[in-house]
Amino acid sequence: MAAGPAPLCWRPREQMPHLSKMERVVLSMQDPDQGVKMRNQRLLITVIPHAVTGNDIMEWLIRKYCISEEEALHLSALLLRHGYLYPLQDPGSLVLRPDETLYRFQTPYFWTSTLWPAAELDYAIYLAKKNIRKHGALVDHEKQYDQLHRKINYMWDLVVMQAREQLRAAKQRRKGDRLVIACQEQIYWLVNRPPPGVPNMLEQGPERGSSTARRVPMNTDFYKWEIECCRKALGRTRVKSSVSLEAYLKFSSQHRPHDPIMSGCLPSNPWITDDDTYWAMNASSVAVPTKLRVERWGFSFQELLEDPVGRAHFMDFLRKEFSGEMPHPPPAPFQAPVREVGDPPSRFQTALATAQGGPDLVPGPPAENLSFWEACEELRHGGQAQVPGLVDAVYQQFLAPGAARWVNIDSQTMEWTLEGLSQPHRYMLDAAQLHIYMLMKKDSYPRFLKSDMYKALLAEAVIPPETKRRVFPFMRKPWHSSSSPALLPATAPGGPGGEGGEA
Repeated sequence: MAAGPAPLCWRPREQMPHLSKMERVVLSMQDPDQGVKMRNQRLLITVIPHAVTGNDIMEWLIRKYCISEEEALHLSALLLRHGYLYPLQDPGSLVLRPDETLYRFQTPYFWTSTLWPAAELDYAIYLAKKNIRKHGALVDHEKQYDQLHRKINYMWDLVVMQAREQLRAAKQRRKGDRLVIACQEQIYWLVNRPPPGVPNMLEQGPERGSSTARRVPMNTDFYKWEIECCRKALGRTRVKSSVSLEAYLKFSSQHRPHDPIMSGCLPSNPWITDDDTYWAMNASSVAVPTKLRVERWGFSFQELLEDPVGRAHFMDFLRKEFSGEMPHPPPAPFQAPVREVGDPPSRFQTALATAQGGPDLVPGPPAENLSFWEACEELRHGGQAQVPGLVDAVYQQFLAPGAARWVNIDSQTMEWTLEGLSQPHRYMLDAAQLHIYMLMKKDSYPRFLKSDMYKALLAEAVIPPETKRRVFPFMRKPWHSSSSPALLPATAPGGPGGEGGEA
C-alpha cells in the first residue's frame, strides 16, 4: 500500500490507552515458545504460512489469563475488531469463530496504534485496485469510489498508475502471499473506514481522552506558570470556616420561623386539614399582612420586591418620602405606544449626546425608579408580540430626554440601551434595570427599613393564632386533603349521589 502525502492540517492520531494493552496481548500470543502455535495451513489448494485457528486462540486465552470461555470469546472478538487479527476465509466478517476457521496476526505496519493516518489517497488506490480486479463489482459502502474520484480528480492519474503497478507486482508473488496481502488491506480499511451502521472502534469521545494526550511537558514555562498560579492562590481572599459556619447558623436561625416545614403552618396546615386560612392570610393581595411576612421584607431587598404587598408598601413609602408627608397621586397607567414607521431616530442620538457630553443629570423621584423596575419586569415576562411596543414605551416614559417619569442611569448603560433600540428584545433593558435595582438597594431600601412606616407595619401585622391541640392524639379527627383556593369546586352542592345527602 502506498503511503501518500498527509493533509496540510493533519495531526498525529492520539494513542488510546487500551491499544497498548491489546498490543501486549498480541505480542504474547506471537511468542515462539509460549504463544499460540502457528503452522502452515491449507486453504483449498493454497498453503497459508503462519496461520492459527479460532480454537487455538480461545484455548490460549483461557489458559494464559485463567478466564472463562465467554470472556475469552469477547477478548478475541475485540482483537479482531481492532484489526490485530484478520480472517482468511471470510475477510469481511469481524466475528471470531471458535472452530477451525483460519486467522492470521496483522503486520505491525497496519496496527491501529501507528501514527500514520488513513489518508484518502491510500483509500482511493485500494478501491481502484479492487475496482480493476473485480471489474467494477464493489460493495455498497465502497461506492464512494466515484466521490473520491471527483474529490481528488487533480491527482487521479497518480491513483490509477499506483493501482496498476501494485497489481502488476502482486502477480509476481505466490498465490498464498497474494491472498494474505489482500486480507491484510481489507481488514485495515474495515477498521479505519467502517461501513455505515458499524461502530467505529477508533472513535474517541470527549470523556475518553487519553492521559498521554493531556500530559504537559515539564519545562521552564510550565514551572513559571505553576508558580504564578500558586502566587495568585495565596493572594486570593478566603473566608475562615468559623466565619462561614457562623453565617450559616445566622441564616438558619433567621429563616427557621419562616419555614413551614420546620416551624409549621399557622393557624393550621391546609394540606392535611380542611382549614384554608393559611392560604387566605398569605394571598398575593391582603389588607393587613402577617408579621412573618413583614419580617421577611427585612431579610433582603429581593424578598421585598418579590412580594406584591411589600412592593406596594415600598412604593407608598417612596411617594411619601419624595413629597414630604402626603403621597403622590397614582401615576398614569403604563401604556405601550406604537412606534411609527417613518419616525426618525433623532431622539436616540439626542439622548446619547445628552448622556455622554450634556449637562449634569439630576435624579428623578425615587418612586419612578420602582416604576421603571416594574416596567422592565413586564417587558421581560410579557408576550413576544408586545416587545417592540413595550421597549418604545419604557424609553419614552423613563429614558428619553424630557421624559415625564425620567430616571437617571449612567452614560455607559445608556449607550448600551440605545444600541439595542435598533433591534429591540426582551432583555435589552437588563443593564439599566440592574443599575436602578442597585441604586434602590443601597439608598431607598435601608431608609425604608428604618422608617416609622415599616415599624408601624410590624406593629400592626397579624399574628395567626395557633389552633388548640387535643389532649389525646387518638381522639383527633381523620385528616382530609383540602383543595387549593385557586381551584373551583368540582362537585355540585348536592354531592355525587344526587340526593343532597352526606357522602
